[in-house]
Amino acid sequence: MSTSELSAAWNALSSRLVPLSALGVAAPRSDMGVHFEESEMNEALFILRRNGMHPILEEWFTEVLQTDLQKNIALEFWNCISQQENQVTEQQCSQLLLDAFCLLQRRLEPYLNSLELLQRWTEAGWLLGCGSRTLWEKACTMFKAILFFTTNKPFQEMIQQFYNRSFQIYMLQRRKAVLGEDSMSESEMDSDAKEKGSECRGCDLSKRQCWCAVAVDHFQQVNDILRRLNLLERVSSEAVTTILHKMIEERMKRKCKENYVRSFLGDFQEFIEKVVGWLSKVYLKEGESATSLDASSSLKQWKCHVQCFFYRIYAGMRIEELFNIIRDFPESKPAIEDLKYCLERTNLRQQLLASLKSALETRLLHPGVNTSDIITLYISAIKALRELDPSMVLLELACEPIRKYLRTRDDTVRQIVAGLTGDAEVSSDLANELSKADPVTLENGQESDDDILEPEDWIPDPIEADPGKCGSKRRSSDIVSLLVSIYGSKDLFINEYRSLLADRLLHQFHYIAEREIRNVELLKLRFGEAQMHFCEVMLKDMADSRRIDSNIRDEEAKLSEEEKPTFVLSAMILSSEFWPSLKEEKLELPDEVKQVMDAYTKKYEKLKAMRTLNWKPHLGLVRLDVELSDRTVNLSVSPVHAAIILQFQNKSTWTLEELSETLKVPEGSLRRKMALWLQQGVLREDSPGTFSVIEEQQQDNVEKVVLIDSDEEEESAMASQADQKEEGLQLFWTYIQAMLTNLESLPLERIHNMLKMFVMTGPVVPEIDQQELQVFLQKKVLEQQLVYSGGVYRIPKNSR
Repeated sequence: MSTSELSAAWNALSSRLVPLSALGVAAPRSDMGVHFEESEMNEALFILRRNGMHPILEEWFTEVLQTDLQKNIALEFWNCISQQENQVTEQQCSQLLLDAFCLLQRRLEPYLNSLELLQRWTEAGWLLGCGSRTLWEKACTMFKAILFFTTNKPFQEMIQQFYNRSFQIYMLQRRKAVLGEDSMSESEMDSDAKEKGSECRGCDLSKRQCWCAVAVDHFQQVNDILRRLNLLERVSSEAVTTILHKMIEERMKRKCKENYVRSFLGDFQEFIEKVVGWLSKVYLKEGESATSLDASSSLKQWKCHVQCFFYRIYAGMRIEELFNIIRDFPESKPAIEDLKYCLERTNLRQQLLASLKSALETRLLHPGVNTSDIITLYISAIKALRELDPSMVLLELACEPIRKYLRTRDDTVRQIVAGLTGDAEVSSDLANELSKADPVTLENGQESDDDILEPEDWIPDPIEADPGKCGSKRRSSDIVSLLVSIYGSKDLFINEYRSLLADRLLHQFHYIAEREIRNVELLKLRFGEAQMHFCEVMLKDMADSRRIDSNIRDEEAKLSEEEKPTFVLSAMILSSEFWPSLKEEKLELPDEVKQVMDAYTKKYEKLKAMRTLNWKPHLGLVRLDVELSDRTVNLSVSPVHAAIILQFQNKSTWTLEELSETLKVPEGSLRRKMALWLQQGVLREDSPGTFSVIEEQQQDNVEKVVLIDSDEEEESAMASQADQKEEGLQLFWTYIQAMLTNLESLPLERIHNMLKMFVMTGPVVPEIDQQELQVFLQKKVLEQQLVYSGGVYRIPKNSR
């Protein structure tokens, strides 16, 4: 075959596969679209095949395409886009965008037709290179890399505006078509009113200037061009993503923020379906079904992306509001359920833990919040986080700061115990929890999940879980158990309840204790009968006191009027070994009161042989009728208050010093007690430290108010925690001296273990930890009652 024939064949193919302008041949632009018979090109290809030149055809085509893109096509396209600066209206920018992409299509159409021809030749086996599909992919990669490797900000804004307008028009048309005016919500009616007036909501122009139809036509044409050039994802994906993200965030903020009483997942699933409808307009050809494989895969990816974004943003918003959601639980349960659903589909558990801990420390765990409020929110957190995470790992980790902080509050145990018995400001949920009668379980047990669950019931804990703790025990812990486990011991709560029970029993005029009996029975189910034995004895003392007092009343009824006591005295007889330590105060009662108490003691000794009464004159309640010239004051007061006013029967004016000497009460305490009678208008202070009776109430004194110390309003009959602790330490000191006398020297740890084994065995003796014991022993070393050397304690030789 001659060279001229081979050259003619190559010229025929090259001039027909690429535009002449790309070969440097001057030709009118209209020649680029001239059609040639495919048979002629097939014949030219056969000539190249016979000479072995067909393998270079694809490589040559790729090189020409790349050169033309770089030198000509890309410059023409971006020069057209740069005219955007001269466009004023959005409609003009939309038309410019369409013109630029139409230009791009015209310039690339010859190459696309040639690629289709090369594909047919490869399928027929006439070309053996790297395959037509790979060549097509190479060409598309060139389009993206050369044309849109970097895009300037004006172009991005044009694309953003273009797709945003189409989305707005689509959503408006869909709302009109699907909902209809009768079923539109109030907000939708408000938004649609804009279009019913003089302005179209689709394009934000007056109805006379409305260009919605033009915008939709431009939208379809641009998408068809980009789809033909395989540039649709590259050009539109960023803008589409931004639009959808912005719409979801705005809709979420408008509808969901600070609204916890209903679920929004269903509403947003419907909204996402509407979004997918618009996405089908972007990524599917006109009339193409979403059931086709490629289309279905693309839409599924976009739907998955939108859903994941929604779950992430919605969960993030609810995490920021979690403190308020917990505070409002159970009304906020729908928000908790939504958050649980989203957490299962996102990786935001660590963000939740960090955010909740920060909110708790900032808004809850500081001195300005009452202990009762902290406990109430902790109870709500237990309920809410158990609903959010049944494994309760989130609860364990997020609420650990609450537990640590509550251990630093002196009144935590009292508030919890009062809540259990329904006597505190703490949520009534505690009393309801107590009635469930489940045994208290602490978190220091050794059993494992293998000991509790069947193999098929085992559920692994989340990755954040502490591997040293039993998951099944964590999941089974109820509110009471979690509160008790703050201190890791039931004894603190039992002792506090004993003090609370003693206070309640001693501040009453009757012996009725049905409510206390019920509470003790429920606490027995929770804490065990052995732990509640002392409380049962206290209640038995109430019943015995009632029976004894009834017998004494019957005996007094048989006496003559002269022999009967001047006033009715009832006693509450306590078994001292089983009651908490009572407050010790000196009080010298008037003689007439002592006589009645002595008579009561004799009657008791007659009923209970070999037993007598040791009176606590400063404890109890007294009913008084204070008769004055113009009025009678009826009050229930403490014995100290009663003793004060009784002294004024004998003398109308007393000094504070005289009263203190007579009643054996310190002047400071006595002045505080006097405040009650000053407030009631029974006494007045004539001069500093001198008091007298007000027989007739003066008009100018009616409105006079005397402030009473809050500590005096409801004074506890129990010794303070510090006094009880000091008493317990002195008891320990006796045992420590005996141990060191017998064993000569002992280290701190062994002393603590021996005390724990032989002394701290009941609710009467308070528990102390090793650090408290060390402080106590160091104090004894400073007092030279102990010697510390070589890590052991000894008794000094001169003290033995």
